[in-house]
Amino acid sequence: MRHYEIVFLVHPDQSEQVPAMIDRYKGMIAAGNGHVHRLEDWGRRQLAYPIAKVHKAHYVLMNIECDQKIVDELTGAFRFSDAVLRVDSAIVEPSYMAKAEEDEAGGRRERPRDEGPGLAEDDDGGRRRERVRDEPLMADADDSPAADERAGAARL
Repeated sequence: MRHYEIVFLVHPDQSEQVPAMIDRYKGMIAAGNGHVHRLEDWGRRQLAYPIAKVHKAHYVLMNIECDQKIVDELTGAFRFSDAVLRVDSAIVEPSYMAKAEEDEAGGRRERPRDEGPGLAEDDDGGRRRERVRDEPLMADADDSPAADERAGAARL
């Protein structure tokens, strides 16, 4: 099941019906084995721009966990309701804390990293990068032919 965040705007004349609408939507989610994690009724707020000549709307936020089938049912219910002015739904990744709880519950562990070239363990068990090649970082200026050419060019 995926996590969704749904915000819907209700016509201000229908604000009295919002609790009944929320109960109906929660019932649809529960019937499909979904969960409502957070429900916030923000109340009447000013719109940034008019929608259908309406300047205020009643805002409701729902964070839910359910299947796509239930989200489709909710979307259909929002479309056929004349009181709902606008709906915005988004797939939300669970928070870091929620992932940690799922990992503990599921018994999953992190895979140990493979020892690859250039990796070695410190004395305290941590990993550090080791040099792979044994050649020096910089060649001595006297040994390489390129250094002789540079030195000759510098004299001119």
